[in-house]
Amino acid sequence: MKTLPRCIALAAAFASSAVMAQVPATGTGPAWPSKPIRLVIGFPPGGATDIVARSFSQKLAEFLGQPVIIDNRPGAGGVPATEHVAKSPPDGYTLLLGTIGGLAVAMSLIPNRGYDTLRDLAPVTQPVTYTTILVVHPSLPPKSVKELLAFARARPGMLNHASSGNGTITHLAAELFKYMGHVNMVHIPYKGNAPAMTALLSGEVHLNFENSLLVLPHVKSGKVRALGVTGAQRSRSLPELPTISEAGLPGYAATGWSAFVVPAAVPKDIVTRLATEINRALRLPEVVERLSSQGAEPLGGTPEQLGTFMRIEIDKWATLVKASNMKAD
Repeated sequence: MKTLPRCIALAAAFASSAVMAQVPATGTGPAWPSKPIRLVIGFPPGGATDIVARSFSQKLAEFLGQPVIIDNRPGAGGVPATEHVAKSPPDGYTLLLGTIGGLAVAMSLIPNRGYDTLRDLAPVTQPVTYTTILVVHPSLPPKSVKELLAFARARPGMLNHASSGNGTITHLAAELFKYMGHVNMVHIPYKGNAPAMTALLSGEVHLNFENSLLVLPHVKSGKVRALGVTGAQRSRSLPELPTISEAGLPGYAATGWSAFVVPAAVPKDIVTRLATEINRALRLPEVVERLSSQGAEPLGGTPEQLGTFMRIEIDKWATLVKASNMKAD
């Protein structure tokens, strides 16, 4: 069997100290869970976040003894879905698989978002990080990052790029590229990864910084051309593809992530149980293999670790939003 990712030992240690049985009733209410749980996603079916959510929903249903129903609420980079969960009853029956956009970047990019991540949501665990790839339509002449930078600088405002919504990693990766590379390209936001990818495949847009869960099949089939990965390290799925930093923009790095969160007032024992079962799923080889094969790196961890991470990410991207004068298109 393959060696499991570094997250597995951490997840196992966390799970070993947690109680696997139903969370006892408080007051006169029934034990939790006693009815189906909604797993809310701020993107349409078929996108990266949806794929990750469905990798967990069946296992969570098995572990919790109740159905876990996927509730897709696409639009605005996941912000409305995040607001919906933040304002949901804190009874443990509404769970969000949020992303960097709705949970971190929106704090500085979207003034009227209707929630505060750190005040209104409780961290559960961070299941994965994503590899994001810079891809261009085959009709575009540049065949490398250096060539793309030169091409874009010579044609300010001519190129456009898709994203899965304002504040998503596909938007942020492009904004960082434009800021560091001193290029002017037009941002066209879509309601999720899948429609953004469709726009690139059809030639409606010139390029995209797309999540590898969705883009890898099209790269391998030649329908789009990959120029580099946005992370600090090369992808295990495409080890021959250089990082953008290596390929012409030194110091560039942008990594996407997802996180399970619940309304802030959900009882701590329910948060602990949810984190336990998600980490339990992350120890299953079939879940790890499915996520890894799609370009996601399984992670896991405790609610406290996720809370610390989200605070760091909120501060980090607020700095870029301010420095680049980034706007929500």
